Amino acid sequence: MQKKRMDDSPEGYSRIATFQSSDCNFLLYRGFGYLHCRVLSALQHDIERLEKRLDSLDHWDKTHGDEAKLESQTRDEIDSARQRANKSLAAHFTQTRPEVLAELKLKLVEYDEVLLKTRDVCALQRPSGRDYASVRNWFRMNEPIIQQEMNFVRRKEDLITLRTGREYASFDSLVECGLSRLDSVLVRHFKCHGIRNMFLTPELRAKSSDEDIHYYAPERVETLVNAIITGIIFILLILPVVAMYELSDIGRRASPFEAIGILIIFTLLFGGAMSALTEARRQELFAASAAYCAVLVVFIGNFSTQTVVLVKQ
Repeated sequence: MQKKRMDDSPEGYSRIATFQSSDCNFLLYRGFGYLHCRVLSALQHDIERLEKRLDSLDHWDKTHGDEAKLESQTRDEIDSARQRANKSLAAHFTQTRPEVLAELKLKLVEYDEVLLKTRDVCALQRPSGRDYASVRNWFRMNEPIIQQEMNFVRRKEDLITLRTGREYASFDSLVECGLSRLDSVLVRHFKCHGIRNMFLTPELRAKSSDEDIHYYAPERVETLVNAIITGIIFILLILPVVAMYELSDIGRRASPFEAIGILIIFTLLFGGAMSALTEARRQELFAASAAYCAVLVVFIGNFSTQTVVLVKQ
């Protein structure tokens, strides 16, 4: 089924749904973290109350010599039903042990379900600053619904995004922002639409005629990002080799402090670049930096050996 065009959608929640479904970056909703915690706290209190009631029943049977009910589930059900009929237990407890267990089972199932759902919600990503600004500005400029019902978009601390993060999500956002600004400059001053023609597909152009909304094909942006990152990695590998070659000039032995300085500087640059351009975890960042440092050590060792041989000659 073909997606709706934003221009064809009526005002109101239909327009909002069309806008948010037009790009995965616009899928921002409230996570209701506070309310999840309130519900979990209430369920936790109910379960603790039932736990204490169950302990009291166990202690009562143990101290009154009716431990057979504690050793047999069948005996417990029969005796509890008889005591309930004779109302002999009502003077001390409002529920029998099987009744407490039945209620406890329902509460635990409900608690586990809310607990796991809350975990899943907390695992969702927070929207990037650019995505949040895009959605907030669209609501402010279009005002598709009444002001009171648009307040949710101002709750930035409680908003989550349904977009699955790409490997270079933060850097992708920076590249898209740069493309948008470059496109604005080219169109305004040179009437050039090269950026739009390169990074927009016909399907994306047909989504909306609003000049304030910019769509970029994710696969094309990712190709550009990959090319930029490949160039950065290439530079970080070549520059220290060139620097070491210059320091180990023919007939001159490079100072070990100079070599160590180059090693430290470029390892820090590599670690910073990897942290900024990727979503690498700490152990991955540590392993990659160690491998990069090891490669530079090999280069430094080779150049030092070559310099020593030249001096001896």
